[in-house]
Amino acid sequence: MAHQLPPLPFSANDLSPAISSLTIGYHYGKHHQAYINNLNNLIVGTPFENSGLETIIAKAPAGALFNNAAQVFNHTFYFNQFKASATAKKRPENELLRAIEKDFGKFEKFVETFSSAAATVFGSGWAWLVLDQEGNLVITQESNAGCPLARKQKPLMTCDVWEHAYYLDYQNRRPDYIKAFWDILDWNVIEKRFGA
Repeated sequence: MAHQLPPLPFSANDLSPAISSLTIGYHYGKHHQAYINNLNNLIVGTPFENSGLETIIAKAPAGALFNNAAQVFNHTFYFNQFKASATAKKRPENELLRAIEKDFGKFEKFVETFSSAAATVFGSGWAWLVLDQEGNLVITQESNAGCPLARKQKPLMTCDVWEHAYYLDYQNRRPDYIKAFWDILDWNVIEKRFGA
């Protein structure tokens, strides 16, 4: 099974100024595509040749195959949670909001805690909001290609803090990128993931 670059749910300039079309062109068009190309080359002749991403992430040993499969999943998950600022739902409601308030207190405290986690990932990696195996909302940090699926957690949202996600727009100002991230995050998507 050949993996394909999934279409974006927005146009390349829809996320500007939070994320520029130039960054989308490189991040999605070059980096994401490279992970897919690498994965397609790596699975040839392996037991994973006809496997979906989640199976590869769950079963592949540490190394290039896992890394590329996880990065394909991580990036697809990341891009699919965004919408143009004017139309993105800015806050969760109902069950998800109640879960956030149960596990983090006020929504604003959750945003602060998640932003801090994203800002303090050392080097390249990801900050995630996940449901753990007990059904609690947890913020996690993953290095490099780390993915909650490998830990049997249900991912709900993520912030990519590899430099290629923000360097063209923000240079070394990762906190400014994280602040802008909230403006294009669409809580409709996160609520659907939570309810699924």
